[in-house]
Amino acid sequence: MSVEVITLGCRLNAAESEAMRALTADADDLIVVNSCAVTNEAVRQTRQAIRKAKRARPDARVIVTGCAAQVEPETFAAMPEVARVIGNREKFDFRAFLPDTERVRVSDIMAVRDTAPHLVAGFAERARAFVEVQNGCDHRCTFCIIPYGRGNSRSVPAGLVIERVKALVGEGFREVVLTGVDVTSYGPDLPGAPTLGALIERIFRHVPDLPRLRLSSLDCIELDERLFELAVGEPRFMPHLHMSFQSGDDLILKRMKRRHSRTQAIETVARLKAARPDIAIGADLIAGFPTESEAAHENSLRLIDECNIVMGHIFPYSRKRGTPAARMPQVPAPVIKARAKALREAAARRRTAWLESLVGSRQRVLIERDGLGHAENFAPVRVTGSGDGEAVEARIAGIENDTLIGAAL
Repeated sequence: MSVEVITLGCRLNAAESEAMRALTADADDLIVVNSCAVTNEAVRQTRQAIRKAKRARPDARVIVTGCAAQVEPETFAAMPEVARVIGNREKFDFRAFLPDTERVRVSDIMAVRDTAPHLVAGFAERARAFVEVQNGCDHRCTFCIIPYGRGNSRSVPAGLVIERVKALVGEGFREVVLTGVDVTSYGPDLPGAPTLGALIERIFRHVPDLPRLRLSSLDCIELDERLFELAVGEPRFMPHLHMSFQSGDDLILKRMKRRHSRTQAIETVARLKAARPDIAIGADLIAGFPTESEAAHENSLRLIDECNIVMGHIFPYSRKRGTPAARMPQVPAPVIKARAKALREAAARRRTAWLESLVGSRQRVLIERDGLGHAENFAPVRVTGSGDGEAVEARIAGIENDTLIGAAL
């Protein structure tokens, strides 16, 4: 193995790792670690992955990139296992991966004005592909370090997106996931200020052979009418949305500098489900944000039921140096841990009930690997006797290890 790419963090990182894999295909004895900075735990896991990779391949050069490398390059430059640290801009320049260049190469991400110069031809698996349509973020949530790792919001021109989706479908991919740091902010920086809804309409029109399209995540305050109509009325738009809620309490949302209220979150989900009852809702929630009271925590717990969140991504609050929230009164670590556990348990109960409700139903499943895949609503399904990349109709017979078991029809 000459090139190994290790990915931590989000779907955008996954897409960009594939770009780097293509970029470094001819390199000799190289390990690229694409890091995540969203929490202190993610940074710790990045360091752990670096040490483990170097132990396994002591002669390989280790290059660290991604958000953690962008935000705190000195942390990784100090590690003896690391040959070079490169920033989020530099990771799409093949010269940054060559030997005998400077040890740290991290430029000012806030000066970057474009994105997605890296239109890769495909992914290792012939089922789902991620397409970057946006990068960076113009918002400054008080807990979040990511804008300093990714820069300000910038969008990929629609023509380039459509070109890439066409190429992926031509290679046999049956599902495309549109990704970005703040994907629903797509468009204002482009000529004519197109919206995300307008982009998706163009994709469906110009790539009629694309069977399935998803969004990586959604800010509910940016769900305009055009996007709403696609989400509830276009069969190729998969009935699964992941919401960036973060909290279910209005005061905490204000202190987070989020732009929606608790009521708006609940009303958005209710409106979606009224128009498309089979839509499945996922959400990000943070436990133990500074100043969070027990009552505020209870509001987040109730939000899981009120929005029927069946795919909860629960994050214990992580104090990130340089963010406003780091200077606020902190919740004790044991309390954060207990609240995160309570949120996970509540989300798990909702998920179990949802999976049980699907037993006996028919689901269209895209098989990704070894008989495992996802239904249109993103429920995980194992279908015996199916091949990778196939889309099969399956009758759901039961549940095993949080996965639906189906029989092909």
